[in-house]
Amino acid sequence: MEDSSDGTSTTKHKFKLFVSGMSVKSGHAIENLRKICDTYLKNNYELEIVDISRDKEQAVIHQIVAIPTLIKTQPEPKRIILGDLSDKEKVLYILNLSQ
Repeated sequence: MEDSSDGTSTTKHKFKLFVSGMSVKSGHAIENLRKICDTYLKNNYELEIVDISRDKEQAVIHQIVAIPTLIKTQPEPKRIILGDLSDKEKVLYILNLSQ
């Protein structure tokens, strides 16, 4: 695995987080993901937050069936996580980030 925690990685991690309005779960997912990214990826990530209540087309394009949903698009492999991302160890494991 490429080590991006020290800022030397040339591959930026790219995420799309699908939420619906400002529900409690959506707010927790945003907060939890930002904490994880700020801790383990420093400035080596891009986060796009998609509110499906305003952009239903994106939900259809990405086949979103549950909210919140996180999609890691880069680096490969693509990963998808459902929920508020509160289980940090599980999120780190699925995203292939070291603790």
